[in-house]
Amino acid sequence: MKDTKQKFTIERVSDPAIPAMEGDLSGVGKRFAIVVSRFNSFITERLFLSAYDGLLRCRVAKKDIALVRVPGAFEIPSAARSLAETGNYDAIICIGCLLRGDTAHYDVIVNEVTRGIGQSAQETGVPHAFGVLTCDTLEQAIDRAGLKMGNKGFEAALAAVEMASLKAAISCQSSAVSETQIPRFARNDKDRKARNDKDRKARNDKAEAARNNKSRKLATVPKTKRR
Repeated sequence: MKDTKQKFTIERVSDPAIPAMEGDLSGVGKRFAIVVSRFNSFITERLFLSAYDGLLRCRVAKKDIALVRVPGAFEIPSAARSLAETGNYDAIICIGCLLRGDTAHYDVIVNEVTRGIGQSAQETGVPHAFGVLTCDTLEQAIDRAGLKMGNKGFEAALAAVEMASLKAAISCQSSAVSETQIPRFARNDKDRKARNDKDRKARNDKAEAARNNKSRKLATVPKTKRR
């Protein structure tokens, strides 16, 4: 009987030509807030529990996780923005579930929630993880809350941890660059212009003072009477 076993060789993945700055999945010392919609709680609770588990697996302390509940998905952006503006959290995780109905209400809410979360992240500078399901049917939502399609809450938690880490790395790099002394030849032209304006003003003031002194001396000279 022939041996049908085949030998496979594992090739090492080559390093990219350009090094990339990436965040890691370590949440040690970071704080996170989870905003959960109560609407469609059958789905959102599954998403929340998985997101919470994801944060713990990334070594985030329980005391550093805040839970905020809102009535529906439409209220998620407002709550997320309020939390981000406090400056107490490194990232916000938004959890909700929207199911398509017979009217245009679904489309309106989806657009507003997506726009609001994105705008809050851009304007506050705090990463927001999008864990809001937008499904046509309940079956699709169930599949994405822990069945065939995984759990989007868990994925949102990992994304939040990675983005918080990436933001910290970018901030550290920016601080290091700003503290580096800028060479004389690379200094901003604004500094040179400011010095030139200052020197020009000093010369003008000196010339003005000289003219004033000359005029004052001429005014004190007595006029000669004509014969």
